Amino acid sequence: MPRRDVTDTTIPPLPGDDPLPLPPVEGLEPAGAGVDTLPAEAPAAEALLETDPTLYAVVLAGGIGSRFWPLASIARPKPLLALVNERPLIADTVERLRPIVPPERVLVVTSADICDRLHLAIPEVPSRNMLVEPHPMGTAAALAWAAQEVANRAGPDTVFCTLHADLAVGLPGEFRRIVRRAAVVAAESDALVVVGARPTRPETGFGYLLPGAPVEGEAGSERNGACRVVRYVEKPEPVQAESLIAEGAFWNAGTFLWRARVVLDELARVPEIAPALPALAAGDLPGFAAQVRHISLDRGLLARSPRVVVVPGDFVWDDVGTWASLRRARALDDDGNGAVGPVHFAESSGNIVHAEAGPVVLYGVDSLVVVALGGFTFVTTLARAGDLQGLLRELPAEFRPPA
Repeated sequence: MPRRDVTDTTIPPLPGDDPLPLPPVEGLEPAGAGVDTLPAEAPAAEALLETDPTLYAVVLAGGIGSRFWPLASIARPKPLLALVNERPLIADTVERLRPIVPPERVLVVTSADICDRLHLAIPEVPSRNMLVEPHPMGTAAALAWAAQEVANRAGPDTVFCTLHADLAVGLPGEFRRIVRRAAVVAAESDALVVVGARPTRPETGFGYLLPGAPVEGEAGSERNGACRVVRYVEKPEPVQAESLIAEGAFWNAGTFLWRARVVLDELARVPEIAPALPALAAGDLPGFAAQVRHISLDRGLLARSPRVVVVPGDFVWDDVGTWASLRRARALDDDGNGAVGPVHFAESSGNIVHAEAGPVVLYGVDSLVVVALGGFTFVTTLARAGDLQGLLRELPAEFRPPA
């Protein structure tokens, strides 16, 4: 096998892309730079959505990101890590939306311990748009709060896009086009519209949307038309994932379009959320937070509602969920190795290395994750990197990196 030194993983942009030079953010250290197999696209002069020029966006950005331990911490939570390209994930998300949703209409739901640092990375988002949870409530409750905020600020029939901050998108222009199409469907109906991505493998960590009949006037899923969802399956077993793909299911791409009123009406049917909604409507956020029960919007809403519609797209998409996912989101060498920092691979393949503490050499090993921070090194296999909870529960304090 050829030997390779990986010290600069920058790859050329897709045709028509123009990566933006980003000024450094004071007090914010990037986790890596120049890594970009799913390139960010510079904002183009795109017209805003014609049917609803006040499209809002809600970015869900709570949590530290324990599955990216030891890199992720309270001081450097996952939304601030530059895992896909030169921008922190949260900044990449806001920039991806900018041509159709300006920052002043972006709301970010996050937690108190990371809010200030997140805002350093996205200063263009007004501080009043940083929605700080009283405590981690779950994404269904976070969605309810954000929907009420959108209704209060812009009216109950305002369409807004909800998305997670840890998505990797390789064709942002096509992604925005699908978001705009989905927004039209949401504006014209009482549907909960989910953006769907075409599966490339039987992934067991994603949600699957099985399309049924096309929405009236739509062309059907083969031509990226809106279809009613007949079944939603969250994190299926491998055999079931293969079966769903064979039936034409799409991945839930973690991006949703809906009207504020429609979301709140549907959440009123969710038993974990419904009893707390009167407090939310009355402006009593602590009372709302005290009454809700933790449940994800996927399980609480998508898996239960008959109103779910999917609009599929042909953009390149992945969820940046674990160290293993970076083999799909980062630039790789000819042997399938991906790296940030000064790394030398010899007779090694399929490895992911993040080096911040000087040179790292891998020789004769495959499918490893190596994270080298100042005075701390973590090594595991790609297969074991997806579930670190058992390790973190038992790890002595002296073997943990400084917070």
